[in-house]
Amino acid sequence: MTSKKRMLAAINRQKPDRLPATSHHVQKYFLDRYMGGISRQEFFDHFGLDAISWNLFYKPDPSRREYYDDPNQPVGFLEARRIFSDNWRIESELVADPQYHSERFNFITPEGKLSMVLQSNPQTSWVSEYLIKQKSEIDLIAKHVTYPLCDVETVNKVAEDFGERGLVRGHIPCFDVFGQPGCWQDACCLYGTEKMIMAVYDDPIWVRDFLTILQQRKLHFIRSMSGAKYDILELGGGDASTTVISPKIFEEFVAPFDSVLIKAAHDAGQRIVYHTCGGMMPILENIAAMQPDAMETFTPPEMGGDVDLAQAKQRIGDKVCIIGGFDQFHYFTGCTPEETRAQVRKCFSDAGADGGFILCPSDHFFDADPALIQAYADEAKKCVY
Repeated sequence: MTSKKRMLAAINRQKPDRLPATSHHVQKYFLDRYMGGISRQEFFDHFGLDAISWNLFYKPDPSRREYYDDPNQPVGFLEARRIFSDNWRIESELVADPQYHSERFNFITPEGKLSMVLQSNPQTSWVSEYLIKQKSEIDLIAKHVTYPLCDVETVNKVAEDFGERGLVRGHIPCFDVFGQPGCWQDACCLYGTEKMIMAVYDDPIWVRDFLTILQQRKLHFIRSMSGAKYDILELGGGDASTTVISPKIFEEFVAPFDSVLIKAAHDAGQRIVYHTCGGMMPILENIAAMQPDAMETFTPPEMGGDVDLAQAKQRIGDKVCIIGGFDQFHYFTGCTPEETRAQVRKCFSDAGADGGFILCPSDHFFDADPALIQAYADEAKKCVY
């Protein structure tokens, strides 16, 4: 099988020729520090892994009088060109900080300005000042935020060029500058996770209003995706894991909003993988009931999650494809190739029966021994059906 057919067979809960093995988002930090600055696609070729091409392409909605931002604005990994209007613009400025690269983003509307600060180190970025400071500010988003459409033509050109090398993967749009694909998770990036949890109890009506505003923007994009040749789209995010929120919050404030997005994606001919890095075991069936095509990341307890991969396979393996499960912290660093190979075999034994499983690190890694990644890739090729 080609890499594309192998992974699609697993996503469709079929039995491929062998265990598909890939990697979650390959970090530039790792490529620069350990691989001489090669590209993400060269990474897959180097190790012989099943490849993924991550892409997100927006186009403006002319009926809403929207347009692209400055064509010289740099676009980062998994970002699309931003969509502006006369009532929604984003301006940035550097903020002096002795330790981290810090940048303030000002969202300009006719009725006021929203502002957030993003900080970065060589590995990653995070929000140090949240966008929403007063609850009433979500009204500015509701009135003025732009609604990007999917640039189907560009997606399909990428898919044609990528061919059978692997999956073309995107994600449901996050909020501009910084966010996550899921509605709850996006809101946490804009208001703060702890504050969102408190608001669930103090002001649940406001929380639902906020989530609905974010949901409508995502739905607008999804409904424009008919004909786009994505193989799978990511939804969700870590802020909905049960190491962050309770199953009750998930059931009341995550599932009702994201399940609508999944149905809309299916109506547009798209597949969804629901991403939950962290705790999953108490909500495995809750996520599966939302009817995504696949679930990830199945993070083991040794990595801060809670997943028993064999038990997860037994409980939901007949409903969704399982992606992830591999402990990249302990088996991409500080061990022997034989130990890495044994862990690959264990994952295959736990979740590989009858297909429907793609071996993948349980989320990002920044530091790794290339020899251990090679052992991971080589051993997966020996896990045949």
